Amino acid sequence: MKQERIVMGVCYYPEHWDKSLWYDDLRRMSQAGIQVIRIAEFAWNKFEVKEGVYNFDFFDEFMDLVETTDMKVIFCTPTATPPAWLTEKYPEVLCVDYDGSQHKHGMRRQYNYNSPVYIEKTRQIVEAVVRHYGQRKSIIGWQIDNELNCVTDEFYAQADHIAFREFLKEKYMTLDKVNEAWGTVFWNQTYMDWEEIFLPRHTPRKTANPHLKLDSVRFFSESANRYCKLQADIIKRYIQPDVFITTNGIFKHIDYKKMMTESLDVLSYDSYPTFGIMDQQNPLGDRKWSMNLAKVRSSSQPFAIMEQQAGPGGWVNHHKAPSPKPGQLRLWTFQSIAHGADMVSYFRWRTCAFGTEIYWYGILGHDNQDNRRLEEVTRTAQDVKKIQQVAGGEYQADLAILYDYDNDWDAEYDVWCAPMHQRSQMGWFQALQETHTPFDYLAVDKETTLEELKKYTYLVLPHMVIMKDEIRILIDEYVKQGGTVIAGARTAYKDVYGQCPMKPEPVSMNHIFGVEVEDFTLLKPDQSIQYAKWGEDKIEVNDFHSILKPISKDCQVKATYVGDYYDGKPAITYHTYGQGQAIYVGSSFGAQTAAYILRDLNIAEPYKKQLELPTCCELAIRSCGNVSYLFILNYSGEQQKIQLNGNYQDLLTDKQLEKEVNLEGYGVLVLQVNESIH
Repeated sequence: MKQERIVMGVCYYPEHWDKSLWYDDLRRMSQAGIQVIRIAEFAWNKFEVKEGVYNFDFFDEFMDLVETTDMKVIFCTPTATPPAWLTEKYPEVLCVDYDGSQHKHGMRRQYNYNSPVYIEKTRQIVEAVVRHYGQRKSIIGWQIDNELNCVTDEFYAQADHIAFREFLKEKYMTLDKVNEAWGTVFWNQTYMDWEEIFLPRHTPRKTANPHLKLDSVRFFSESANRYCKLQADIIKRYIQPDVFITTNGIFKHIDYKKMMTESLDVLSYDSYPTFGIMDQQNPLGDRKWSMNLAKVRSSSQPFAIMEQQAGPGGWVNHHKAPSPKPGQLRLWTFQSIAHGADMVSYFRWRTCAFGTEIYWYGILGHDNQDNRRLEEVTRTAQDVKKIQQVAGGEYQADLAILYDYDNDWDAEYDVWCAPMHQRSQMGWFQALQETHTPFDYLAVDKETTLEELKKYTYLVLPHMVIMKDEIRILIDEYVKQGGTVIAGARTAYKDVYGQCPMKPEPVSMNHIFGVEVEDFTLLKPDQSIQYAKWGEDKIEVNDFHSILKPISKDCQVKATYVGDYYDGKPAITYHTYGQGQAIYVGSSFGAQTAAYILRDLNIAEPYKKQLELPTCCELAIRSCGNVSYLFILNYSGEQQKIQLNGNYQDLLTDKQLEKEVNLEGYGVLVLQVNESIH
């Protein structure tokens, strides 16, 4: 992770296998091009068999064997699976659901972050393990826990309620400020004592105060970040500066930008593209995973893939994913690298012969025989060796989709905006993919600078309903200085507490967009697809209709609604503001609407002069200085024709390519251009 090379790895569990297999496994991994193994994330009992009784013989023996080879190691803290002796003696460490049900031992991630006992036991096991192994030369990185907030991302144990009160005391200082922020005068919810406050609890229709809910998710995120930092601070005391610290995500209810600032050197991601294939509502299949990779890149560039899907997936009564077709493992590996991964580690080396993951296949099956997946991983590793110069390259994009965690979390509870939020995320992604328009996600917070925004010519705010003053001021200046911002319905109608100010929408941004919302309506399910007239064309405007009223002479009505009582009223407006423009769309963004705006602004297919691609192929570009690397990924199983307008060096074949190229099904091209084409 020093941005010097792209590293290939695999997850390995020596505790699952007879010791007689270890050396042969390491040999076969090395032959396949694997350079790094990840170990120990579920092995607490191997270090602490009984409370306070530590024994390192097992992993000492394994690490001694590893160090007779060239293999490197990412060592994990084992806190994702507390041992039975711990949960039986201290049941208060276990998670509790919203309805009060307590989790039991037998799964994973059944602990809660705020239990004083679990915090202390975490401190003890992490310090013992890192103190013992921290100076091992073969260890290049440490992973904290495993998939924080996976399986469970809300926590309601007694310790959580107590910690929530402390969180609120620090945030608001007084009960009067809590009552004001939450609007507790509504339905007689006013609190007179801190002990009266709890995280959301079981209520009629499972309905809770929405402002309490928003603060509860902020608290869940803070709890996860504090727990991660606890471990990171311990690890840093025992390792060398060139050893990195990571954890693998991304999951709900965690502010990863904060986690990167406080705890991590690099963020890792677990990439399972067949989940996209299984999603009935997803038109792009495994290609959807590029959206997730872009979200990881927004927090960490470059990043690592700690688990890259290597086989069919399935737990007992959970998941069930098909086997990757020939070529897809290689395609998905290059998908990760194209989006900024400088390490790709497959999950897992060999399929487990027992336990919950006996249906979750790795590179090898239960039979331990060489197979087509091992052959494909070997070929992929050989190809990755040919593109080492890409390491450290920055992903190139001229458009960014803005997001912040408060809006992501609020969208879970906003009954009108939740469907729009989901549709617009997928709509923009599909439009950008199908028009071969690279994009970034950009997480914004109080630390975001104007220079970060100005890196992009276009910013999209699909539905940033909570608009913080510092972000509004940045957007104002960004547009004044020549940027273009594109916003959707319900932008800026809530304050930082989730309350609705008594001002026209978009609140305090009317001067930027040149409009006010004079009326609105939610569409019924039988009205789900509606249209607006744009010149002679009709475009979809779905989910929700904001009826707009221009308030500036520089505001141009681009599209008007068709039908209903607001027929002919403005639906989409363009407003010239300073040297830039602000576009307001009174609905959600389907793929058709987003693509129409991209083409109207003449930003779709920005690299059409260099090459022309069929819709089923993705274009991603990473640049190092003045050298650009174009990744072309074919998500179709069929051969596709690629039109090249110029001469390119294909790094995978070391051939000069020009004019028309046939790209095999699930194939990959990595083209080098000795100039920056951004």
